[in-house]
Order: sequence, then structure tokens, then C-alpha cells
Amino acid sequence: MRQKIFTLLAGMALGMALLSGGYAAANTVLTATPSSQRFYIDGQQTTMTAYLIGGNNYVRLRDVGRAVGFNVYWDGAVQIERDKPYTGVAPGNTAPVPTQQSSGTVTIPTDGSRYVPRDGDKITCDDGTTYTITDASGYDANMFAEGPLGSLPTAACDWNSFPEIALPAAEARHFSLPDGEYLFLRNLYETRRMQYTLMNLAGTHPDTSQSGRLRYGSKGTPYVTISLTIPDDLTAHSFWPWRESELSDNFNSCPPGKYFVEAWDVFKNGKFLYTEYKIATAI
Repeated sequence: MRQKIFTLLAGMALGMALLSGGYAAANTVLTATPSSQRFYIDGQQTTMTAYLIGGNNYVRLRDVGRAVGFNVYWDGAVQIERDKPYTGVAPGNTAPVPTQQSSGTVTIPTDGSRYVPRDGDKITCDDGTTYTITDASGYDANMFAEGPLGSLPTAACDWNSFPEIALPAAEARHFSLPDGEYLFLRNLYETRRMQYTLMNLAGTHPDTSQSGRLRYGSKGTPYVTISLTIPDDLTAHSFWPWRESELSDNFNSCPPGKYFVEAWDVFKNGKFLYTEYKIATAI
């Protein structure tokens, strides 16, 4: 019975894993909407996040592994271990554990290091409320992404030639809206991914660099400046999941200028939805 379940559900999930490639090849716009399809394992109903795309139901392969009891992880390719329990991480790797205070709340890093949310984490919001994360299963498992993100970019130019860039304060913004309770958690680690990507672009582009260093004007003005917060008077472009092309296409369209970036983890009713990346430019 388990083998039949594995074959059936894995086939459904792998369809989702292949969707991005098929989508690019067909150049067709596909719409994903939440699915109300019910799922059963050995006759017992189970809860899975599913999406209806092109008349088919798709679920995350790691959700199938978690429910059925086989291991799924990503290390440059999707790895499936049918005879091992689900962990979601490659052998030898462990997910970072957040620092908890005696009150049970989580201290969000302020130095730009990575925070990975876990079920039960309590976040103290800027308005004084406490927001409890109840479902972080989708973190690092976005079904529209190729896989978990790797390490932050390394220097492809002289980063010391850039003006010092201040890291913004950690923020946890809570909003009560008619459709639910939202948490927008500033993701400083992913903000640094955007920063380092832009620095490498600016430090290697012929219009903004010279000999692997950022160019400056006659008055000492850098050809490119980067800010890790976006002013309210600028219109930002948002996207998710992470795609480096969103930054490179923006930069290459008009290299000299001012760039403003942010990254936010978005939660609704305690459930992680996605990490939103935002970029705005000014000449």
C-alpha cells in the first residue's frame, strides 16, 4: 500500500517540480489558485497545501514526504530517500535554531544573519502584539522555486570600493485585515543577498566600474548607490520567489543610479506565505 501511495503522490508532486521548465518552454501564462481537493492516506484524511494549475492539482513533494514518511531534500538536485524518515535537509546539514528568550519569544537577528522560522515561534511585533507562527512548512520550500537558496553571493569585484551601506533595523510589522492577521518580518539575510548581487553587477559593468572597482565622478560621487530601505515616495517592484534576473534586468536597463532594496517574510494567520523581494530605482 505504501508503495502505491508513494508512486501516486510523488508523481503529482514531481509534476509541480517540472512546471517551471515546462512553463518557460511553452511560454504560456498559467494561473495557480488554491485547491480544495481532499487528500487521504490509508483512508485517513490529511491536510496538504495544493494548487490548481491547468486543471491539475499540485502539491509540494516535501509535503508528500512529510505525510507519507520518506525523506526529500535538495542539494543542487531533488533527492528522494524512500527508506529514510523525513527530515527535509541533506545529510550532515542542520537548520539554524533561533534564540529564544525565557518568555518563549524569538530574538530576531539584527546583524543580517539568517533566521529560519519554526512552528511555535513567537514574534514580538512593533505594535507590541505577539504573533505566533503556526505553520512554517513552506519556508525554503516554495513550489515555484527551483530549490532552497544557496549561500549569499561572494565578491566578484572590490566591495571595499563601495560606500558603507547601513543595515536597517529588524522589523516585525503586524496588520489586522478583514481576511486575517498578517506579519511582515524584515528579512535582513535576504536583503543582503540583494545588496551583494547589486554590488557585483555594479562592480563588473563597464558603465559603472573600472578595473574591478566602483567608478566615482569628478566630485567624488559614486556611479551607483545602494540603500537597504525603500522610501515611501518611490514605487517598488515586487517579486517572489528569488530570481537574480529581476535585479540584473533592472540594473542593466540603466546602470548608473540609486537602488533601494528590501526583503520581507510574509505570514497570514500564522502561516508562512512567501519571502517578498522589492526593488526601486532613482536616477
